[in-house]
Amino acid sequence: MIKIDRILCPTDLTSESEKGIRYANALARAFDAELLLCHCASEIPDLATSESLKHKLINSLRAQAGAVQSPTTECTAIIIEGDPAGEIVRLATERDVDLIVMNSRRKTNLTALIGSTTEAVTRKAPCPVMVVHPDEREWVGKTMCEIDLHRILVAYDFSSYSELALKYGLALAQEFQTELHLLHILPVSNEPAIATLTKGIDTNVRDVARLLRETVPEEAYLWCQVSQAVGTGQPDEEILSYSIEHDIDLICMGVHGVGFVQRALFGSNTDRVMRRANCPVLVARPVQI
Repeated sequence: MIKIDRILCPTDLTSESEKGIRYANALARAFDAELLLCHCASEIPDLATSESLKHKLINSLRAQAGAVQSPTTECTAIIIEGDPAGEIVRLATERDVDLIVMNSRRKTNLTALIGSTTEAVTRKAPCPVMVVHPDEREWVGKTMCEIDLHRILVAYDFSSYSELALKYGLALAQEFQTELHLLHILPVSNEPAIATLTKGIDTNVRDVARLLRETVPEEAYLWCQVSQAVGTGQPDEEILSYSIEHDIDLICMGVHGVGFVQRALFGSNTDRVMRRANCPVLVARPVQI
C-alpha cells in the first residue's frame, strides 16, 4: 500500500521553480500530506548574519508558495547548506519524505554530459522523485491547483525498479481515476516499433503480453482502464514516442544504477526520458538498506 504523507519540494527561488511548488502543493492537498519547501543557500558567512539570512530566505519561500498554497496544506520552509543534491537526499532521509517534487530545466548537450542536481537526486533519493519542466503538458491548475490527470504510463521491464514504479502508478491511477498504460520494450528486431497486445504479433510478444497483464491486480480493472503494449527498439525513444502518441500526462519509471563513466558519457534511459519528456516523470528506485 503506497502512502504519501510527506512531500519535499526543493526550490531555487526563481520564477522557473514555481511549477514544482504548484505540483507539490496540489499533490499535498490531494493526499492530505505535509509539504516541505527547501532552499539550498550558499555558505552563510558568519553566525551574526546567519539568523537574519535564514529568516529572509524562509520569508521568500513562503511568499513564493503563497499564491498557490491552500490554507489547509501544512507547509514547512527549510534552509539547507552545502551540495544541493546531497543535502536534498539527506533532508528527505531525515524527514522520512515519501515523494520529492523537483523542477528541472531542459539541458544542453554539454550539461547533459556533466549531469544535473535533479538527476543526482533521482539516483540517490530514499523515495520517488517527480520531475517537472516548464515546457510540458500541464495537469495542475495555475490558480486553484486542481489536478486534471487522465493518463499514466508505466515503463515496465519486470525489475524491482519498475515494480515500484508500477505501484506508484497504480496508486495515482486509483486516486485520480485515470487510464493506466503499461509499456515493455523488447530488444531491437524486425517487428514494428509498437505492437499492441491484442494483435499478438509473435510468441515472444504474446508471452510478454500475458506477463504484463498478470502484473496488474485484478481489482485495478474495477476502477481504471488498463492498456498494455510491447515495443521494440531503443527504450527511451519508444517511451517518448508512446507518451506523445497517447497524450500521456505522467510517466512512471524505475532507475537502474550504472557505472559513472557510462552515466556521464551517455546517461541512462531514465535520464534521457526526463530530459525530453513532454510531461512530468516520476522516477522510483528501491531503497538500499
